[in-house]
Amino acid sequence: MVIKFAELYVQSRGKKKGCTSCKGTTIPTKYGLREVFINPTHVVCIRPEDTLKNKMLTEGAYPDGLHEEQGFTRLYLNKGQVGLDMVVVGSAETVESKLFESQKKLLRG
Repeated sequence: MVIKFAELYVQSRGKKKGCTSCKGTTIPTKYGLREVFINPTHVVCIRPEDTLKNKMLTEGAYPDGLHEEQGFTRLYLNKGQVGLDMVVVGSAETVESKLFESQKKLLRG
């Protein structure tokens, strides 16, 4: 079973305008959203992503249609020999409950 999320990704990297010696004005990084489907059994770690949120707020680089109060979570996925990490929309608590809600079972005591 896979779960659908909105992934935050980099559309274009920020850079300096003008000469190559970086004396020009800065063009901010542009972010976008896309659908991604995640298998919960491959999730290794879930962390709140506050640094990226603060960076986007300072640069004014929030993607269109996304409210500035929205939180982000970084997911670390097991991919065999290497790992993969991605940033999805939602708080860590929301993402965790969405990923593992179907796996929670009551134990009979």
